[in-house]
Amino acid sequence: MTNVVSVALPDAAFEARLREVLRSRVEFIELIGEDLIKAGGKRTRPMIALLAAQALGLTPGSASWGHALDLGVCVELLHSASLLHDDLIDNADTRRGQQSAFRRFGNVVSVMSGDFMLARLLGLLSGLPAGPALTRAFGDTASQICEGEVLQFQVAAYADYTLPHYLNIIHGKTAALTELAASAPALLLNSPQAQLDALGTFGREYGLAFQMQDDLLDLCGEEHLIGKPIGGDLREGKATLPTLLLLGGPHAAEVRGVLERRAAQPGDVALVLRLAEQSGALEQTRQEIRRRARLAADALQALPVSEARAALSALAIREIERTR
Repeated sequence: MTNVVSVALPDAAFEARLREVLRSRVEFIELIGEDLIKAGGKRTRPMIALLAAQALGLTPGSASWGHALDLGVCVELLHSASLLHDDLIDNADTRRGQQSAFRRFGNVVSVMSGDFMLARLLGLLSGLPAGPALTRAFGDTASQICEGEVLQFQVAAYADYTLPHYLNIIHGKTAALTELAASAPALLLNSPQAQLDALGTFGREYGLAFQMQDDLLDLCGEEHLIGKPIGGDLREGKATLPTLLLLGGPHAAEVRGVLERRAAQPGDVALVLRLAEQSGALEQTRQEIRRRARLAADALQALPVSEARAALSALAIREIERTR
């Protein structure tokens, strides 16, 4: 990620704690939990939580470090539960290169295993300092995730494509959880309001930039690099930022037609991509991603200078670099 080497990131101790929390008397739940651990992933959200805790002065190995690890586990559990539900909603065959849980075990097992993860994170939160405040924050975030997912379906169903709807959707899909990951350590440590606000801004703007970049690559990325066919959002009737910019211009009728028929005609995706390139919508999107990422990095100036703060800033800078 960066050249920073002296900060603590999710490691074997984190994975062991995650495995302990996911332990169940029921084999199918155990197997889904084990799949989560083996699949790994980047652990970006717990990494943000651990870096934020260190940026606020918590020292790895200290008496309170276990609280930070548990908070990171809670963030990962909320993320993983949402993915189990998302895969079912999206009818996804795979997750991180493996067969999705609902394909392997069925709908009921997948949904209830996600609910099991939510129950376990509530148990963890109850034992942490500032437990009530953290529980409220996690509850609010879970609500936002649900609202974002449902709003995405509602917008597609009504063809009600607007920038406010889009921002609400990607906040729910991605930024709400990165905002929680970044700001929850400030609640845990009872940090000053200015630091809580700064980390919340970092997480929110970083998450928005990250999702906008993913949406951009869905339209103009290279399939062998992003691991899926381009144009998936158009085929699902989802209007992302480049498409919204086109809907505000002279090609609105053409683009709306593509969205409403879910890019069902040959050449639909190529048409939208060509119009986005010619109109400058792709470059405008890149500029917005850079702006959001800079807002994220700038927000961290409210924190003391540290290697952990530098590592968080590097995440935002990476989104700027990905637009080039």
